[in-house]
Amino acid sequence: MYKLLIVDDEPTVRTGLRTYFNWSSYGIEVIGEADDGDVALEFVEKELPDLILSDVRMPNMDGITMAQQISARYPDVQIIFVSGHDDAEYLKSAMKVSAVDYIFKPVNLQELTEVIKKVVIDLDAKRYEQRRKEEMRIKLKEGMPLLREKFLLALIGNVTPKHNLQDRLVFLGLDLPVEASYWVMAISVDDLGEVTAKRSEVDRQLLWYSVLNICRELIDVHMSGYAFEHRSGEFVGILRAESEDGGLQDVANALLTLADDIRENLERWLKIGVTIGIGDRADSLAELAHGYKQAREAVDHKWYLGKNRIITMNSLENPEAEGGGGTGKFDSEHQEQLASALKAADPDKVRETLDLLFADLNRNRPAGLKYGRNVCLQIALVVGQLLMELNVQSTELESAESALWEALFEQETIGEMRHLVEIHLLSVCERIREKRIGKVANLAERVRTIIEQKYADGNLTVDAIGKEVYLTSTYVSLLFKQETGQTINEYLTQVRVERAKEMLRDHRYKFYDICYAIGYTDPSYFTKLFKKATGVTPSVYRDSHV
Repeated sequence: MYKLLIVDDEPTVRTGLRTYFNWSSYGIEVIGEADDGDVALEFVEKELPDLILSDVRMPNMDGITMAQQISARYPDVQIIFVSGHDDAEYLKSAMKVSAVDYIFKPVNLQELTEVIKKVVIDLDAKRYEQRRKEEMRIKLKEGMPLLREKFLLALIGNVTPKHNLQDRLVFLGLDLPVEASYWVMAISVDDLGEVTAKRSEVDRQLLWYSVLNICRELIDVHMSGYAFEHRSGEFVGILRAESEDGGLQDVANALLTLADDIRENLERWLKIGVTIGIGDRADSLAELAHGYKQAREAVDHKWYLGKNRIITMNSLENPEAEGGGGTGKFDSEHQEQLASALKAADPDKVRETLDLLFADLNRNRPAGLKYGRNVCLQIALVVGQLLMELNVQSTELESAESALWEALFEQETIGEMRHLVEIHLLSVCERIREKRIGKVANLAERVRTIIEQKYADGNLTVDAIGKEVYLTSTYVSLLFKQETGQTINEYLTQVRVERAKEMLRDHRYKFYDICYAIGYTDPSYFTKLFKKATGVTPSVYRDSHV
């Protein structure tokens, strides 16, 4: 409803205007009356009507003066004058200043109807426009974070926006002086495939939101700047020192402290590792793209420096690592050395050959992660060819080789690749040795010995046992089952249960002490296993051996 104020010094006119016109049919409510211009001004200040129907001639303040003051302070209020024919010329000139229309006394309802229709149409249009602008302001406010992020992404992209840059910074509310010293930090989640694979899309988005919150909070503590998500698993910080009075060394210390805090907090609270790259100083917003490129390149060097660390451009300047020594290639000499070590079934010689090869790869850093992966794949091919020549292939080794190929494409560092290759080569080495001497029973005995010595270790797994005997977990499990008829886990449980029986018969040991002593951290899980193996719970077993 629109609010109407009727202003006239004659009570009968006010009553007639209020009573004899159907205001509600036009969406108008009469909210008050005034008998003079000054009274009307006070009313307007309190109630602020949308529409005023006013006489021109009044004792203290005439309608024209009133209208001028109202229009100056409340320009959206619509004013219609009602006056005699004698004031026609006066009204026409006054209309240019304050009123939207006028009608003559005595008031003709048809004429009033036409004027009101026109005014309501105008009020509707203005209200619609105000509503539309308000909706746009709300949408703009809601979309402001997205607009800021889009702008920040542009700053680190190939083309830095220059047109009206300062105006855009003010509009977006970004505290980023055009000419100032900046540093760009790239924060890359390690083992991204593994981190995302075990989470739903909702959980992934919640994780990235948490990462961003931690980065922003720590930036606010140590420096000034902004953090945003660049792509899945990568976040970027545009950083500026609050003051450079302390010199570049103080800024460098603040950057490293910030990076270290981000790394430690993400590991502590979100259980994820990150590699953080920091570019050189940029002297203006226009140089941020170059700063980001450096930070990103620094992160990419984790392929040989390792993950979960902070890498600056200075830390990459290592002439000793870049220069001379080896080529980083898996050439014929390396192939012969590796084949010789495998044929001799000598695990130490295999490791020594790998050490030399990967040391060459490390010296050949510019080749990058892709090149290092290709070398590892070449090794796998050569080993597969050797197994064919020696006629010692097996389904298990073929499966292990396929798994190695897949796993190599998931790794982010040369150290991880080397670990996978080494495990595979040691399995091949053991297979060749066993084929030569034909004693699988010896392997089963070695596995038994390891279990009997380390059953109290809660981290003892088939994979850990396999590493001790230089075999993959799949292969060592198969050989042990073939020889003993039991799986490794079945035998491990058997040893632990027998030891638990011995301790239960001695009442000096408390139940939870026994649980921990045989390698279990969850008493309820131990109770379930014990009952499955013996048919009774540990407490019943103890009571029966008093």
